[in-house]
Amino acid sequence: MLPWTTYEAMYDAALNQPEAFWLDAARRITWKQPPVTACRARTDGWHDWFPDATLNTCYNAVDRHVQDGRGGQAALIWHSCATKERQVVTYRELQGRVAGFAGGLRSLGVEKGDRVLIVMPTMIETAIAMLACARIGAVHVVVFAGYAGPELARRIDDVAPKVIITASCSFQGQTAIPSAPALNEALAEATHRPQACVIVQRKACPASLLPMRDHDFHMLEHFAPAEPVMLRSEDPLYILHTSGTTGHAKGIVRDNGGHAVALALSMELIYGCKPGDTFFTTSDLGWVVGHSYGVYAPLISGCTSVIVEGGASASAIHALCHEHDVKCLFTTPTQMRLMRQESRHLSGAILPAPARILVAGEYADPTLLDWARSYFRKPVVNHWWQTETGWSITAHFFGLPEREPVALMNDIGRPAPGFRPATVPSIPEERCGEIVLSLPLPPGCLAGVWKDRAIRAPAAYLDETRRYYRTFDEGMIEANRAVHMLGRSDDVIKVAGRRISGVQIEKIIASHPAVHACAVVATPDELRGQRPVAYVVPDSEAECAPSADEIVARVHEVLGRWIGLKEVRFVRQLPTTVSGKITRKRLLVS
Repeated sequence: MLPWTTYEAMYDAALNQPEAFWLDAARRITWKQPPVTACRARTDGWHDWFPDATLNTCYNAVDRHVQDGRGGQAALIWHSCATKERQVVTYRELQGRVAGFAGGLRSLGVEKGDRVLIVMPTMIETAIAMLACARIGAVHVVVFAGYAGPELARRIDDVAPKVIITASCSFQGQTAIPSAPALNEALAEATHRPQACVIVQRKACPASLLPMRDHDFHMLEHFAPAEPVMLRSEDPLYILHTSGTTGHAKGIVRDNGGHAVALALSMELIYGCKPGDTFFTTSDLGWVVGHSYGVYAPLISGCTSVIVEGGASASAIHALCHEHDVKCLFTTPTQMRLMRQESRHLSGAILPAPARILVAGEYADPTLLDWARSYFRKPVVNHWWQTETGWSITAHFFGLPEREPVALMNDIGRPAPGFRPATVPSIPEERCGEIVLSLPLPPGCLAGVWKDRAIRAPAAYLDETRRYYRTFDEGMIEANRAVHMLGRSDDVIKVAGRRISGVQIEKIIASHPAVHACAVVATPDELRGQRPVAYVVPDSEAECAPSADEIVARVHEVLGRWIGLKEVRFVRQLPTTVSGKITRKRLLVS
């Protein structure tokens, strides 16, 4: 039961008495040695949460729920959009499979601190591998299953895994893609040599196991079960690579204790979930949302987690939510746009929707959110976070009795406890600027970056004073702490000395009823420095296609003619990352 009734009371408690706040939050976790200190500065200038306390994340996610009588409850529900397979695994079954596979990893020489590279699509076995690593103190490094050999080789050389775990194939749509060619290419190119590879054999495309190198995943599940290893709170749980904010791939390191506390608090405070509730994220387990809210947060909180392989259709999402009585759906704006497009072809009664729906991963324009609220007839909100933070920087707080102000519902909300944002304007007296976060960051955020086989302070993320974490996102902050997102720092367009975010223009274009999606980027202009160019994906189901003149007029009417939008390019689709974010840098303009 949360002790606060209002957002202000909650946020002020974390702001003014952080030590007491976070030690109280830590009571949601089962510790071997409970913490007596919440936060401690490190010699490298970064910070550790709950230093010298001990726990095991796998025990908190699995074993304690079995001991508390929840062994028969579903822990993981898996649906494959590619093969139409389904699995339901209870907490008791999960405990047995994870403990057995952890024993199997031990038989391959994996011990505390060793890295294990997991190159897998979203499957039950992916979650089992992650939890088994956490059980014995190994550090898992999950990599998206669609990466080619050279990218895998870079990950292998970066983290030097003792073991690599992969599936015999993944899927693109309904097409099976064998994994052996990419794995073999990566191992031939990498300088590091793992001791073994573990293969999950899939019926659609089984692999030939190489003697002396390859081991069958399910055979390893039958080894003598390994007991949870007690770890220091600051010991690493996983490494997850991101290329998001500073250009090149970085291994973000997450700790055990702070991560568990933050995710347990977030499930109650932000998502309003309690033990026994069902949580559904459409994210691939290779991304941070899949780590945080596909596996760890729901399981640590005693919830049931629904995970899917492949892109789920609107009808499939509705059916899964109805069948499993989903309380909270976590998806992306890209997935929401696809659902909007498909919804026009659905007939019959609309199935009951989850109690609440949250989107993240990229900015969701108000038009899309309004459609979703009308379609689902339930609260649909955006929130903001990064791979580096591991949970929400800003959010809407469904666990608090206080109703969120209506004015906030179309934006990214207010700061979660422990996040203290400020803006750094590039032009004096401007309200907007890059959003920075005062140090220390709250629990659950990056414990550092993986470099030279060690955990380093994330210097690339710090400002010149080393007092602030740079988000590389632009926005503004209201007096009531509401944060308005304007886009990435490098997406800001400078027109004749005035700055305008591409997101501001995109909001207006997206409000056109015949626009499915859009992106705005800058192109050089001899007279004005830069000018915006809009890329627009028309809605194929609209009665009348949008015209360039309509779009330009709409933007100028709202923002003014000084914006200088003249060029609108109609395209069939926008370039996106494998996780669904629009990659504006790939929109080349002449």
